[in-house]
Amino acid sequence: MRTILSSSLGGLARRFFVVLGILFILPAQGVAGEFEDALAGLGSKSRKQIKSSIQQLAHLEDPRALPALTALLEKRLRVDAEGRLYEVVEDSGELLRIPGGEVVASPPDSLRKPRINNAVRRVLGPAIAHLQLDSPDADVRRSAAEALPDRLSERMLPDVRAAAEREKDPQIRELLALALARADIQSGDSQRQLAAVELLGESGGRVAASILSTLLEQIDSEEGSEADPALRKAIESALARIEMRTDLIDMAGNLIYGLSLASVLLLVALGLGITFGLMKVINMAHGEMLMLGAYTTYSVQILFLQYMPGWIEAYMLAAVPCAFAVCGLVGMGLERGIIRHLYGRPLETLLATWGISLLLIQTVRLIFGAQNVEVANPDWLSGGFEILEGVVLPWSRVAIVLFASATVAAVWLLLQRTPLGLQVRAVTQNREMAACMGIATGRVDMWTFGLGSAIAGLGGVALSQIGNVGPEMGQAYIVDSFLVVVLGGVGKLAGTVTAALGIGVVNKLLEPLTGAVFGKILVLLFIVLFIQRRPQGIFALQGRAAES
Repeated sequence: MRTILSSSLGGLARRFFVVLGILFILPAQGVAGEFEDALAGLGSKSRKQIKSSIQQLAHLEDPRALPALTALLEKRLRVDAEGRLYEVVEDSGELLRIPGGEVVASPPDSLRKPRINNAVRRVLGPAIAHLQLDSPDADVRRSAAEALPDRLSERMLPDVRAAAEREKDPQIRELLALALARADIQSGDSQRQLAAVELLGESGGRVAASILSTLLEQIDSEEGSEADPALRKAIESALARIEMRTDLIDMAGNLIYGLSLASVLLLVALGLGITFGLMKVINMAHGEMLMLGAYTTYSVQILFLQYMPGWIEAYMLAAVPCAFAVCGLVGMGLERGIIRHLYGRPLETLLATWGISLLLIQTVRLIFGAQNVEVANPDWLSGGFEILEGVVLPWSRVAIVLFASATVAAVWLLLQRTPLGLQVRAVTQNREMAACMGIATGRVDMWTFGLGSAIAGLGGVALSQIGNVGPEMGQAYIVDSFLVVVLGGVGKLAGTVTAALGIGVVNKLLEPLTGAVFGKILVLLFIVLFIQRRPQGIFALQGRAAES
């Protein structure tokens, strides 16, 4: 009896699990079959059947349908004689199987393109948007949200609102909210418009300001609406908030770009401050050291392209020491060959260095041509990241600021922690006393002039990444460099840094307000008035040199 009972129970258990398995398997098979039937319907010759299949695929919410629907909208969907679907790749012309995406090695002999009309497109657009906004891939949802303002229709609004409510990514949720707000602006419903205006005022940018301005013009052209005064007031308040935020963003962008330009100016003025502070030489050819550094960078790039194309991404690392060496040697050669014979005669030195600058410019023209040359950014200095809406910080400018900071730190260590720096400071303080102490002042002059020229060459390396490289590029920086040296205090490293950052950033901030030329005039007037009150500059030179 016990054996019979256990056998019966075992049979019942087996039947229960079989039935349970069937209950799980049948719905899955039914859903799979429903998806396959709906997908096959996209290749039908009946537009009514195609519309029904699109609606069914959107209802099933299966992401595998998205490539087929997109291919249908873009006229890249193909059907063979047996009803199988394929997607044509635009660039290569290959056929991909749908679903799956496998490349078809042997394409069928005959393929036809499903024909759709505007009625089908009106159903197809919302279905694609629905599937994209429900995609598990955040990049797909973000792309769909970014494209919504151009294709958002009234029938898509419920799906988009539902997607915005369940979206977890804050950036995508904000994009969806802005797209809905832009649609509500055009709805004609005052309550929806007021809510949309408030949202655009809080998070919108220039595009939102354009939409609000258009709506304000429409309201001003209408009369007799009771909601118009409240809506007009809300729009004006939102436009004021957007304008204030836009001005702050523009100022932040100008500040960032001003820092990078100030860094280049710092590198040019740093070398000039050393030579002018030590030897009192007005070197009008100092800007051409900047130009030589940029052309050295261009030459290194060409050499890498010709002989080491696989290492082209590292050409910038090789250009830095090359530009430093080339400009340093040119500077030492000029000091030994010409400038050392003109000490104590400032007017003749000025004319001689001006002639040298013209000679260097013409030499570069003969070698490289009169046209600007292109120095490409390596991939690791290309691109950037968006720190604010509409403000992109390029990696090249970040690298320039860091490079200038490292150069200033290296120069400080050289002047403060090395025997050469000690001799330079001694000669700067009192040349005669330094000579009496056994310092070879002539050699110090040569090394110092070469160092100043080499640092300007590093400025050319930096400038080649953000500006044009041409024979006369150094002329634009020589005047500003002298202003930096005079304002900061002759021979003072801290003064040079402070003045370069101040002049570079202020110039960039004044450009949108006053224009580039008038902004430079205002800066020059300020420097003249400042020097009248404090001739020694921001940081006064200490020691006997200050008394001479």
